[in-house]
Order: sequence, then C-alpha cells, then structure tokens
Amino acid sequence: MYIDSHCHLNLLAEEPGGIDAMVAEAEQNGIQHILCIAIDKASCDEVKAIAASYPQVTASVGIHPNVDASEQFTVEELVAEASHPKVIAIGETGLDYFRSDGDLEWQRDRFRVHIEAAKQTMKPLIIHTREAREDTMSILEQEDAEKAGGIIHCFTENWETAKRALDIGFYISLSGIVTFKNATELQNVAKKLPLDRILIETDAPYLAPVPHRGKTNKPVYVKHVAEFLAELRGDTLENIAATTSANFQRLFPSAVQ
Repeated sequence: MYIDSHCHLNLLAEEPGGIDAMVAEAEQNGIQHILCIAIDKASCDEVKAIAASYPQVTASVGIHPNVDASEQFTVEELVAEASHPKVIAIGETGLDYFRSDGDLEWQRDRFRVHIEAAKQTMKPLIIHTREAREDTMSILEQEDAEKAGGIIHCFTENWETAKRALDIGFYISLSGIVTFKNATELQNVAKKLPLDRILIETDAPYLAPVPHRGKTNKPVYVKHVAEFLAELRGDTLENIAATTSANFQRLFPSAVQ
C-alpha cells in the first residue's frame, strides 16, 4: 500500500472522469490515502470539500508563498480553517525566491503566521522552499517549528538542508523529480536519507515521474516514485511502500483509519 503525501486533487477536476476517477484509480492500484493540499484561500474551501467526500482523502490549509502578497490569513483565521475534521496539516507554506522578487519580507511574515498556527493546532507543516533554503530553515528553527513538526515537500535541496530538516524532526518527501535523469544530486541525497523519515508524493498535476514525465501527473503515479527509490537504495518495493506509509501514519496518526 502507498500514500500520496502531497497532491492537488482540486486541480484535476477537469481531467477525464474528474476527481472521482482519480481517487478510484488510485484506490484500485493500492494507494490507500491522499493528502490534498491547498495553495490559497479559494483552494482551502475546495480541498476541504474534496476531503469530506472521500474517506481516503485528507486536506491541508494554507497559502503558497507565490500567491500575491495581498492574500493573507491571520493566525486566528488559519486556526479556524484548520478546525475542519478532515484537515490534518497547515500549508503549503514556506518561501520561494525563484518566482518572486523585490522585498519579500511579506513572504517571510506569512510563513511565520503559518508556523504559529501549526503550533497552536499541533498540525504539521507542509513546507515549500525554492532558492530560499537558508531563510526557510532559519525561520523554521527560530520559530520552533519542531513543536508542530512537518514535511519538506517535493525535496530538491542538498544534504546539508536535509540534515537540518531531520535535526528538527521534519520528514523529507520525494516527488517524481527524483526519477529524472538530471537529478543526480537529489538522488545522492535520497540514498542517504534515513528510511524512517522519507515520504513519497506526486504533487499532481505537476512533475509526473518517469515514465510519464511531461504528462499530467496523477496520484496513481506515486508508485513510480516508490519503485525508483527501491532500485536507487537497493531495497524492496514492498519495504519502501510499507515504511513510507508507516512514516505518514506516524506523522498524521488520525489520518489513515
């Protein structure tokens, strides 16, 4: 059995068969659970509605770092969003200096709001970081994000960053990027990660793994990430699937019944 620890099901609604087909296909192929991630206020409502409709789907609430600076939650508002019974995480949140420029203090301030909401609700953080590894990790450390825990999702950073995340109790989630031929540094990190701290994800509809690279990603493709990791690490597929699923359940004990 597999768990897709990061997916945007709401963005797959226009695919053939819609979300029903995506969830059914995943279930038929051994994906027992999907965490559906919000990126802005509108999608917070969407992912909560989706999670309420499927027993094997849970949700996160938050605002992605690249969403316009004018869109903000207060800590109190985000805590209220997270009170929904199917919401198990806060995010995705973090820092992205690749797609944003200028004075990005607003991005860092919004990140801190999410960390505080996570600590108040004790719901783990879903972290996005791109070209901002030092600031991302420093803020997590300074704001005691370890109290809530969380995931560095779609990990593409170096071993030093992975080690800092592991040191504060975070999990590392690997996406289809790890299967790409040019992802040699990431593959070297993936070999070194302790298996009991690895999660797998699709980030669907983005970043489809080999052999579907360039196509619309789907939750069912998380199996390809697991298959690649098993070969990369010299492990069995069964052990990768079982351990990454157990890791998710340890981080989110109420998610998978």
